[in-house]
Amino acid sequence: MPQRPIRSAVVLAALVLPVCLLAQAPSSAPQVSARARQIHLDAIVIDTHADTPQRMLFEKGFDMGQRHTNGQIDIPRMREGGLDAEFFSIWVPSTVTGPPAVKRALDLIDAVRESVRHHPNDMMLATSPEDIRQAVAEHKIAALMGVEGGHMIDDDLGVLRMYYDLGVRYMTLTHFLDNDWADSSTDKPKHNGLTPFGKDVVREMNRLGMMVDISHVSDKTFYDAIAVSKAPVIASHSSARAIAHHVRNMTDDMMRALAKNGGVIDINYEASFLSEAYRQASDKLGGDVVKQMDDMEKKCGGNEACVTMETDRINHAMMTSGKLPKVYWTAIVDHIDHAVKVAGVDHVGLGSDFDGSTMPLGMASAADLPEITAELLRRGYSPEDIRKILGGNVLRVFGEVEKVSQEMRGTK
Repeated sequence: MPQRPIRSAVVLAALVLPVCLLAQAPSSAPQVSARARQIHLDAIVIDTHADTPQRMLFEKGFDMGQRHTNGQIDIPRMREGGLDAEFFSIWVPSTVTGPPAVKRALDLIDAVRESVRHHPNDMMLATSPEDIRQAVAEHKIAALMGVEGGHMIDDDLGVLRMYYDLGVRYMTLTHFLDNDWADSSTDKPKHNGLTPFGKDVVREMNRLGMMVDISHVSDKTFYDAIAVSKAPVIASHSSARAIAHHVRNMTDDMMRALAKNGGVIDINYEASFLSEAYRQASDKLGGDVVKQMDDMEKKCGGNEACVTMETDRINHAMMTSGKLPKVYWTAIVDHIDHAVKVAGVDHVGLGSDFDGSTMPLGMASAADLPEITAELLRRGYSPEDIRKILGGNVLRVFGEVEKVSQEMRGTK
């Protein structure tokens, strides 16, 4: 059977861990210097993937304006961490297809838009690079959206266009399972990459000005997308397979192809994507993960936010107790380093997977993002290159995607 989403990874021994072990390990990060903090504040910091819409939709009383003790994203912690723009993930499980998937996606889009509406002094709905810059100028957080899984268009380009009109600015071609027109990295290939309709999807995304996201796709689907797309593509939340051999990560050859295309790999903070030791131990400890996750989803009553929060709590408990290897936040910068060496500093960004994955120790929330800037500075990166990684590269790609759209529409 295909693996289940990594956001629902290890849940073994959930009921036997003592309560005292359920707190996240304290951060081991050194103090952020005044220089590092200033560089961070001067940059436009963009994160390309967070699953917070699940909380917005399913968690009764969840309010982005309040500081929460679980999860990683809310306005106070985004402010504290200098996070200027967030792409909120419109995610529906791959097992939900057809009209129900479209309905769920629309509900999630509405939840994001409503969250922005309820916090007009702190958030602004953004659909362009100019909107992001305007939000920064107005001291607001830019809220953007990306559809995480092409199954949510229900094989209908009209639905894709509808999502664009509602503000969606990227789509991940697949999620955990193959869809009718593209192969996933975590399923048995059915199409040998993209089907002819799948290639039409990429072309229509180019025409619309919607970024093509290749996180989650099979290697062959990736190369097909690169060959078809007239615009740079992104990997919204993937890391380096050379460091952690997870199929969701990118090989060095894929990174080089992405760089040639002009795209960006946005590094994922999920522990099993960062550490090979953690990935292997998690797989061994997990046993029959599919059955465990079925049980967890039944316990949560279809509440995907509940599944995510429980999984994060349990996995951190096992890291702090030693049942799983400890993975620290500096591993994020190890993957950034590797991607920069392979693809170049113009092709690397941040794609945390906040509120959807198990974070490494020391990266408790968006409030800890300045640590990444401080570590990049300690490793010898220039302020200019740090600004590119923090968000400049994503802004460039976003703009180039818009330019291709204007050319295809004949509006330039």
